[in-house]
Amino acid sequence: MERYLCGLIIYLLGLGLMSSEAFEVEVKDESKTCIHANLKVKFIIQYETINNTLKNTTLVAPDAVDTSGSTCGSTKEAPLLVVNFGNNHTWSVNFTKNSTVYSIDVIVFTYNTNDSALFPDAKIKGVFNTVRSIGESVPINETYICLHEEVLSTENVTQVYWNVSLLAYAQDVSLTKEFHCSGDTTPTKAPPTSVVPTANTTSAAPKPTPKPEDKPSTGNYSVLNGTEKCLLASMGLQLNTTLLVDGKNVRTTFNIDPNRTISSGDCGVNTAILRLNDSGIAIVELYFSIKLENFYLKEVNVTIRNATEMSRRTSTNLSLWEASVGNSYLCHKEQLIRVSEDLIINTFDVRVQPFNVQNGTYATAEECFADSDLSFLIPVVVGAVLVFLIILVFISYLIGRRKSRTGYQSV
Repeated sequence: MERYLCGLIIYLLGLGLMSSEAFEVEVKDESKTCIHANLKVKFIIQYETINNTLKNTTLVAPDAVDTSGSTCGSTKEAPLLVVNFGNNHTWSVNFTKNSTVYSIDVIVFTYNTNDSALFPDAKIKGVFNTVRSIGESVPINETYICLHEEVLSTENVTQVYWNVSLLAYAQDVSLTKEFHCSGDTTPTKAPPTSVVPTANTTSAAPKPTPKPEDKPSTGNYSVLNGTEKCLLASMGLQLNTTLLVDGKNVRTTFNIDPNRTISSGDCGVNTAILRLNDSGIAIVELYFSIKLENFYLKEVNVTIRNATEMSRRTSTNLSLWEASVGNSYLCHKEQLIRVSEDLIINTFDVRVQPFNVQNGTYATAEECFADSDLSFLIPVVVGAVLVFLIILVFISYLIGRRKSRTGYQSV
């Protein structure tokens, strides 16, 4: 889980974190444990009161919880841990994997403002969801451990975790090793030994390259809502960034490889997330939103690991890849997304439809301006205008000279 340092931490510590209960749960497939979790978590929820003021309430997950709705997953469905407690409050997390690592993917917290004990003066009553992308990758058959406090911020909700022990896709629970988060004082384990295919190398990190790689392969990705596809995407992605190698900043180009990349995410009514996890080495998260009757790419998060560091870059308030809701966006031309000063994403052959997917297929494509015929007409029109201006200036010059000669005729 990512570490978010904010001014709330001192306040949260003052609420008495260490006195909270811890819950421990298991999800089993027949007699085999597929998910095991033991953690402490507290939620600080901001809500609007009947007096039109904002107020905070604190919800602590108790030690007695229910796991109804959890599943070990299947070939078509990701494993899902669902923890139910209190008056219709729910915390859930889903997982994805490849041959070497599994990922703690998305956390969804659902709270119910009809709970009069927690929200006695809530202006709006009902059930609300908050979704937080995680993307933490852990080697297969190792338990994710994070003892220190981790703070995740979502809209109106701050989630505080500590003493976390989480395992999915267990092959043998008794033989699992520990994989500590970077914030723990215990030595952080080396990243998974997934390799970036390059000639004669076994390194888990992308090798710095002195010049750009070839155009990346186009991958086809999707997000499932149950067994139905709710988001479709195809694109080639190339990351151009700076990594710390042997104490030096090295400019690096890294192509997202569809053959290694796992896609996951979440589909909402007005928001959608596509997460592309390339072996835990590079994780690209694309956040889509709806504005009026159009969807667009609003935010991009990129997490990159190499042998010595893990870095995260974020770009918010974007307005890219816009198309009508119910249609898809298409752009064959190369485009640039500037995520930060030291990270640019080059995109190729993009087609996305994050909303209203029917029968698992793309709807009508709306082409980007760069692909349209108009984009080729602009240089022609500009050139024609310049030629016209040159001719006009030349004619004006000749007329001016003729008048000048006429004014100085001999008497």
